[in-house]
Amino acid sequence: MKHFISMNQLTNEDIFNLLDTAEFLRKNDVKYEDQIFAANLFFEPSTRTKMSFEVAQRKLGLEMLDFHADSSSVLKGETLYDTARTFESIGAQVLVIRHEADDWYKEINANINVPIINGGSGKSEHPTQCLLDILTIYQEFGRIEGLNIVISGDIKHSRVAHSNMHALEQLGANVYVSAAPGFEDPNLNFPNLSIDEAVEICDVMMLLRIQHERHAETSDVGNYLDTYGLTKEREAKMKDHAIIMHPAPINRGVEIDSELVECERSRIFKQMNNGVYIRMAIMMKLLKEWGITNENLIEKCEPTE
Repeated sequence: MKHFISMNQLTNEDIFNLLDTAEFLRKNDVKYEDQIFAANLFFEPSTRTKMSFEVAQRKLGLEMLDFHADSSSVLKGETLYDTARTFESIGAQVLVIRHEADDWYKEINANINVPIINGGSGKSEHPTQCLLDILTIYQEFGRIEGLNIVISGDIKHSRVAHSNMHALEQLGANVYVSAAPGFEDPNLNFPNLSIDEAVEICDVMMLLRIQHERHAETSDVGNYLDTYGLTKEREAKMKDHAIIMHPAPINRGVEIDSELVECERSRIFKQMNNGVYIRMAIMMKLLKEWGITNENLIEKCEPTE
């Protein structure tokens, strides 16, 4: 794999190998002995994904090259390609890129000679979030096949939804959406349930926030929770074993009642924890495949548990 841009690149075997590596990394401290530089080029605001990559890189012993779009040469008109080439030229050996364009990678991936990881592309793909979501579901149920998974919220503008729906279907899940009027994506062929229908059949309820920043006009959310969101009354109708997920950031009281964010069913903060180990696994895979490192360069420590 030259770059990790889309979940479409991964076979089922690839996905489960990454889950296994992430679980290994959770239980074992490993890091590279050689000096390896990483650059996180985030052109959109991010808390969880950026910090998750930084922790993952620190755990692996990578050195990070600092970048802030709002104080960089981007303000002078530098293109994404030239920024990426600059970091490659000064020594970055892996680039993590988040950008508002859906297809930013088409501009650069053929001419960059270090591995690139998609940290989020517009509303089209968020493959590392998808993998950590799959890991969270797999930890819970020991399988993906046959599960009823509902993705509820602003489907049309969500990169998480677009990565997750196809990957979960590829792994054998029964995937449904629950979208308010205007938030459906007509290009997707998945059954659209009302939120009241969805809570009763789901094993996994994956909520999404309203992506205001991608809307042409600001959406009214005044009665969104009562009409389309996960209220406490709806949560009470979920199956006993069903779980709640959300990629965050969360809009409490909009797509989910605030009291449900950390309820017994919620796996929202577990998802964030899993993100560190999934991102470590992806970086290890790419660095090895590019010959930047190999197993002999990893310092293996005693298992932590």
